[in-house]
Amino acid sequence: MTEQTETGFDQVLQFTVPARDARGRVVRLGPVLDTVLSAHSYPAPIRKVLAEALVLTALLGALLKDDDGQLTMQAQTQDGVVELLVCDYRGGEVRGYVRHDRARLDELGPNPSLHALFGDGYLAITFDLASSDQRYQGIVPLEGESLAQACEAYFFQSEQVPTLIRVGVSQQDGHCVAGGMLVQHLPDGEEGRERLHARLDHPEWEHIAALAGTLSVEELTDPALGLESLVWRLFHEESEVRVARGTVLSRGCRCTSEYYREILARFGEAERAEMADENGEIVVDCAFCSRAFPIHF
Repeated sequence: MTEQTETGFDQVLQFTVPARDARGRVVRLGPVLDTVLSAHSYPAPIRKVLAEALVLTALLGALLKDDDGQLTMQAQTQDGVVELLVCDYRGGEVRGYVRHDRARLDELGPNPSLHALFGDGYLAITFDLASSDQRYQGIVPLEGESLAQACEAYFFQSEQVPTLIRVGVSQQDGHCVAGGMLVQHLPDGEEGRERLHARLDHPEWEHIAALAGTLSVEELTDPALGLESLVWRLFHEESEVRVARGTVLSRGCRCTSEYYREILARFGEAERAEMADENGEIVVDCAFCSRAFPIHF
């Protein structure tokens, strides 16, 4: 394997370890992450938590078998500094936004804990499957030290799938780089077969989790370490590891003037008049991309 064949930024790599009944996804965000973060002047702690959330969104979204499906991750609190965090994935497009109380954030110092940011909040993870018009949602408390730990709890509680997730974020030459790996145990068969007897103390799962658990932030965010090499570094002693490149990622914001016009058209004429400015336009701001759309009726 040469350097030219290595998967780099903004593309998911899929892998399975058949003998251990394990599957995984690994991703490293670079230019796409910079584009999402540049929409707002986020302070450092918010940039970090949004970067983590976007990595998780890409990893979870890459589990979708429905090309038109959507994964949405949302954290909303009543007492936290972060009032709303929302990210979604659809067809390789990721986007995210955080609304927060800047004054309260400044009181927390440079490295606030998850609880300091979110208080007694909850994380909602929703899978929308377009092909079957079905929706699956799980809600778990925002407990532990990271959003990744909350996502692990979601998989075990809502889907009974032992899951290990590692996420790392770093600043490199003025750019934000974030990487992550998700590994799951699918007992009694690899991906695509029925999942039975899922438990955290299964010996095959303990072995895989021990190996994946050694991942460091430096490895996850090192641009010189291709994703195939990262997987090989962890699992090179296994009898077989299968890898396949997944979706190329991009920043996707689905806001258009036509979309907002359609929504505003549902309001009555008097209500639209109250929303309009002195020029008769209703200006809609997109929180995701920070663009303004003047709509005139």
